[in-house]
Amino acid sequence: MLQRNKLRPALRCCKGISVISFIIANYNGSSFLGKAVASALAQRNVDVEVIIVDDCSTDDSPQIARALAQSDPRVRFIALTSNSGPAGARNAALAAAKGEWIAVLDNDDLLHPDRSAILIAEAKASGADIIADNLVLFDDEAIASPQSFLDGDRLECPQWIGLIDYLEQTRMHGRAPNLGFLKPIWRRDWLVHSGLQYDANLRIAEDDDLIVRALLAGAKYRLLPEPFYFYRKHGASISHRLSPANADKMVEAIDRVEPAFDSQPGAVRSAWVRRSGSIRVARAFVHIIDAIKAKRYGDVLTTAITTPQALLLFRQPIMAKLQRFTPKFPSRDPRHSGKADVIFISRQRLVGATNGSSAYLLALAQAVRDAGLEPHLVQPSPSLFGRTPFIKLRPEMDVFSSIHIRESLRFGAWRVAYSPTIWLRALHGVASRIAKRAGLQRGWLTERKAPYAISTPWTLQDRLYVAQYARGAEPPRAVLLDYFFQAEALPYVMEPAVRSAIIMHDRFSARDEQFAAAGQKDSVAAIDQSTEVAGLMKANAVIAIQQDEADFVRLHVSDTVPILAPMAAKIVMAPQPGTSNVILFVGSNTAPNVHGLNWFIETVWPSIQTACPDAVLLVAGKVADAITVHNSGIRILGLVDDLAPLYAEAGVVISPLLQGSGLKIKLIEALAHGKATVVTSVTLQGVTNLLKNAVLLADEPQQFAKSVISLLQDDKARAHLAARAWEAASQNFGPKNAFAEFSEWLTQRTDVGVPFTDHALT
Repeated sequence: MLQRNKLRPALRCCKGISVISFIIANYNGSSFLGKAVASALAQRNVDVEVIIVDDCSTDDSPQIARALAQSDPRVRFIALTSNSGPAGARNAALAAAKGEWIAVLDNDDLLHPDRSAILIAEAKASGADIIADNLVLFDDEAIASPQSFLDGDRLECPQWIGLIDYLEQTRMHGRAPNLGFLKPIWRRDWLVHSGLQYDANLRIAEDDDLIVRALLAGAKYRLLPEPFYFYRKHGASISHRLSPANADKMVEAIDRVEPAFDSQPGAVRSAWVRRSGSIRVARAFVHIIDAIKAKRYGDVLTTAITTPQALLLFRQPIMAKLQRFTPKFPSRDPRHSGKADVIFISRQRLVGATNGSSAYLLALAQAVRDAGLEPHLVQPSPSLFGRTPFIKLRPEMDVFSSIHIRESLRFGAWRVAYSPTIWLRALHGVASRIAKRAGLQRGWLTERKAPYAISTPWTLQDRLYVAQYARGAEPPRAVLLDYFFQAEALPYVMEPAVRSAIIMHDRFSARDEQFAAAGQKDSVAAIDQSTEVAGLMKANAVIAIQQDEADFVRLHVSDTVPILAPMAAKIVMAPQPGTSNVILFVGSNTAPNVHGLNWFIETVWPSIQTACPDAVLLVAGKVADAITVHNSGIRILGLVDDLAPLYAEAGVVISPLLQGSGLKIKLIEALAHGKATVVTSVTLQGVTNLLKNAVLLADEPQQFAKSVISLLQDDKARAHLAARAWEAASQNFGPKNAFAEFSEWLTQRTDVGVPFTDHALT
């Protein structure tokens, strides 16, 4: 049974660790309360307390809240004896809060797990008393696509929100996003010293009213553009309903605050007049609507005459009526297979089993399907197109039940990018190649490789795409992240209790050390160990491709399940000694492959040609794009649709890697084809004891050449090594053995890494 070290949750006050109190006003929040609390308890690098104040709910949310408090000492439950509205409930929570920081969390919303730590760090650095961030607006029924709340200049960098800024951008029915919807974090000391609390008379806009009074009292308000608060829109939300009674209370509140503006500068008073005027107009509008519904036409006429501006707001219900005639399509594909979903999130160029990492990902997807689950692929970055604006998916991609690639159109097996940036890259690539042949490379025409999409920074649109397509009608069984770079996607699945795993094809911090020692640079990213460990810790589990990686996770990545899942290979029926003069190298266009193959061609190949003049080196895969050779014995094949005939023909397969970590998938592929193989110790890293008798190991050029030559010239020795390779692959890398731990983790009823599940709460 897979196990995980459990940390006992408790409110701590460790030096340097901030304590934050989440205050939740609950009224009939049974549908989402458990998930809201889960997202608060999952905050990283802060100590947390959650205070749930129930406002006389009539559903079973009080029972859920009590169960939460009983199961976790960080959760406290307070039941009011009379209904006080959100403001009254929050005042009760404020009085009970012990944290240095106070965060407002609605009982139906969610949080990014790093939100508290990032916002508090910014508030401390800047001296802010109030700090908020961008919202991701998501529709619980998936009719509308998730959206960023902020827009324009607000998305560019952190900004101060002064009193005038706030008043201008909180006008009722204004064009700009209303900053009153933001969910702030407060410095508790400031609140205590100011004596401010929520206006208990308000049933709506209570946060907005408190911020206005705080800014009047001199509070410093900071706004970050990062989308860390997830704001759920659904029919039961009170934030979008303005009744006549609530509108009257809002006007009463501005009347109470208005005298404080008499001493303010003229620009502030003018901004206040515009804002308060918009609230009075909104009140007049809802009273007109109410009078129409009650057929009090005299009241309609009186209000329209006294506040004619309210008539302009009729554009909103008119537009809403017209939109009813517009066809509505779900923002994501419905999934009705009856099977649980497993979401793969990847930013690599995945078109089929064309390289080691792609083959491994597809093998995991097949294991998901073999476990009776549905694999779905979400690719949120159009950067994966590189400099080619179209890709053709190979038949093996059908293992996925659905494939979503951002900013692309589907034409059968083809995916065509419609991003202008991708097409400009393609144009530049063509022009630079022509210029290179003509000897004219300079300036703009200099050839530049497209960035590796897997490690590029996440954009707002990437995150929103995950929120759109990684969510289904039901929570997924699991989310699998292709490399730790994709851990940033996990919060945007918006399921805080979902089990998750990072697919660890490679240990990038080890690669960085190897490249640095050789005076070279990694083609993907330079990552130190602390950064890699921090990324791996963001998931419940890590799927390690070899034992070394699993041991690394067990030693360095605390509170995380290591799942050993070596590459599963399709084993041929019998060993294949091949042809005595054919050598094969297969690899993608990555730095380890390019450097290793160049080393072989420059330092090993001349000795082989001297001893075996008829020897032929076949180079298959995208690595051919980076190799330029002028040797009649070397044949550059490029990408090959079916490698099986090449493996069958080859007498010797080589893997002369000098850098890299993780299980070398092409090594396993060669063994599964029953091939005599010569490798370096880097290739064999992590499986040395397992495979040392199944390959020939050579690290020096002369030794490597001698090993290859001996196999080419001795048919018996080559056949014997091929048989040992085939036997090792059969015993260790068949699908059943390779993915046993992974399949067990997938089919566990609940994940031991999840704080709690919804059914446990009720």
